[in-house]
Amino acid sequence: MNMPQETRRDLVRKYKETVRPAGVFVIRNTLDGRVYVAGSLDVEGAMNRARFELGLRSHRNKALLHDWIAHGAGHFSFEVIDRVKERDDPAFDRAAELGKLLELWREELQCNGDKGYNTP
Repeated sequence: MNMPQETRRDLVRKYKETVRPAGVFVIRNTLDGRVYVAGSLDVEGAMNRARFELGLRSHRNKALLHDWIAHGAGHFSFEVIDRVKERDDPAFDRAAELGKLLELWREELQCNGDKGYNTP
């Protein structure tokens, strides 16, 4: 694809300036219902990274990785369950808002112990 260098630079700059959606996602074991709940300021990217790491057998959560290897990728689902609602307020703290959402969902889904893969 031949495009003028200036146009390409503008497209790259716009892409880098785009704010990615922040939010919370869940990886669910469809066999036993156990869940792994995580969040990120780039929720889609983090979810893709988790899927990639599991595929490479290098995910940091060893219990989740063990079940992924034992049961196979077909028995896990990935889902974004909530997103940070952006505001124009200059004092708005996306990271703090994400932290609150993550805490709420971890409590709601009880993702620790026998029901989940997260550690307290």
